[in-house]
Amino acid sequence: MSYSSIVEMTASPTLQARIAAAAADEGYVGDPLVWARTNVWLVVSQADWVAAWDSARASSSENFNPDTGARDDVITDGMILAVVQPMVQPTAESSESP
Repeated sequence: MSYSSIVEMTASPTLQARIAAAAADEGYVGDPLVWARTNVWLVVSQADWVAAWDSARASSSENFNPDTGARDDVITDGMILAVVQPMVQPTAESSESP
């Protein structure tokens, strides 16, 4: 596990925004970006995330995007959802039918 990669992921505004989008989509009530910033260390510390990030940073591609957090081929939406979903519990109010 690369602690440097974890630090890089926590500093990626785009990755934080993607995590926030997942929290909002899962019914988080409140500011999802605040939630993402508060929980980013727990979210990104997954072994598969670190491996994917390390691999992307090590590869030299002509299509290299320096904003690795924006690359959904590195950290996929599915990877984000798998971590965020069990962490976000919608309140009873948000799950009630209108």
